[in-house]
Amino acid sequence: MPTIPPIDYGDLQGGLVRMMERYKDEGTLTGDPDEDDAIRADANAALLGLLYDQRVRAEYAFTGPLRLKERLGHLDMATIAAMDFDDFQPIFAEKPAVHRFTNKMAENTQKVAKMIAEEYDGDAANMWNDGADIDTIEKRIKKLPGFGKGKASKIKYVLHYFGQRDFS
Repeated sequence: MPTIPPIDYGDLQGGLVRMMERYKDEGTLTGDPDEDDAIRADANAALLGLLYDQRVRAEYAFTGPLRLKERLGHLDMATIAAMDFDDFQPIFAEKPAVHRFTNKMAENTQKVAKMIAEEYDGDAANMWNDGADIDTIEKRIKKLPGFGKGKASKIKYVLHYFGQRDFS
């Protein structure tokens, strides 16, 4: 189990807070250490998990990319972006669905994948692994489809607790 130094998340509320509280108490964010590790190992999964953190339980949102990866065999952003929506959406909607809003979130997934493929060489980690400060990272995140100010403000905690960047 990774040891992640805590950071203050007193300004947040909701499912992500519940996940961070569980991490303090049980050492797992999602409730499954293997799922936590799979998200930590894939920056694209961490980013898509935050995208999916909308109107579903946070743990379900953050494990959504793992369901997608299991079905596709990858989270290659260029490949996802290039898929015909009529082929992609049924994969996304297969039970258990990646997200409850199967049309809109499948569409946003492909739009995000296209931007990550084109602007960040297919790897979401390139949005934050260049040493950019959190304000710059948030600005980059806000440019992605499906990410507003609220989601962008959560990226610090997602990156920190899923081992992508240390903000302690």
